[in-house]
Amino acid sequence: MKHYNVGVIGYGWAATAHIAAINATRQGHVTAIYSSRPLDAAELSARHGSPIKVYQDLDAMLAAPDLHVVDITSYPSQHREQAVAAANAKKHIILEKPMANSPEEVQAILAAAEANGVRGCVCFECRFSNQFQVTKAVIDEGLLGRLHYGEVDYFHGIGPWYGQYRWNTNKREGGSALLTAGCHALDALLMLMGSDVESVTSLSTKSASDVFQPYEYDTSSVTILRFKNGAVGKTAAIVDCLQPYYFHTHLVGSSGSLLDNKFHSTKLKADKAHWSELSMKMLDSGDVSDHPYQAQFQAFFDALDAGRDMPLTSFPEVAKTFAVIFAADTSAAQGGVPVAVK
Repeated sequence: MKHYNVGVIGYGWAATAHIAAINATRQGHVTAIYSSRPLDAAELSARHGSPIKVYQDLDAMLAAPDLHVVDITSYPSQHREQAVAAANAKKHIILEKPMANSPEEVQAILAAAEANGVRGCVCFECRFSNQFQVTKAVIDEGLLGRLHYGEVDYFHGIGPWYGQYRWNTNKREGGSALLTAGCHALDALLMLMGSDVESVTSLSTKSASDVFQPYEYDTSSVTILRFKNGAVGKTAAIVDCLQPYYFHTHLVGSSGSLLDNKFHSTKLKADKAHWSELSMKMLDSGDVSDHPYQAQFQAFFDALDAGRDMPLTSFPEVAKTFAVIFAADTSAAQGGVPVAVK
């Protein structure tokens, strides 16, 4: 088992959750932080329980020979430039979502990582949540049969009460309801359905509530997906709702159905008039401290030990999700015209 010193780019809300999760893994440890604003190294070291070196020069941090991994938690518009710089410095990369804000930026990151032989992890940590690990196990056991319909929806009002709001209203940083947050739901749907996407059709709109008026883009969208195996699916990305956080899941297959933490399977010969209940921890909060980062980062470091891409959320795997997202946003911008996924 190896040891990985990690340097964090950006010190905000997400970074604090990342640091705790990285330090809780068997191999990773945060030893450096870069921020555009001045930080106190002694105070940070005390807060996180070990020595941390502070940088205001990113090139200087990336040049450190004892740094093995870079964790990028900066604004989305900075992801491409910083990820490419990290790859060119031969550092492996943890990258908060979104991977980047355009297909061209995603391709630049992929190319830099491949050219420099570095591996990546994108924070679609919901794939590692207990909810979706249990749901995937139900599918893999064949209890639902062959899926022909699935929907995973994201309902989370991102208003002034939520830390992301201060920059999320800006189109340059937020992009769309799907890109900024609903991407978690669409990504989970892709994992569960088990087929590549052929085309998408998307429509978007915006709440009339004064709370969400500062947004420069539509804050609700619904996307219909046609999968290459013939199945269809749907993801709603709603970041302008006034309700509790809700990650909705409904899957329909040839042998049964699953609804959130309940399911019915003809293979169990259960009463179709009643759901059977699954024991799982539901995704019920947008707070980054509740996200399953540690499980994801542990899988990343284990994969680095083995010299291979990590499962579920490697750069090549997550790039497929973003190809679907960008196609959906193109469809919405064109009023719902179907768009092929390349």
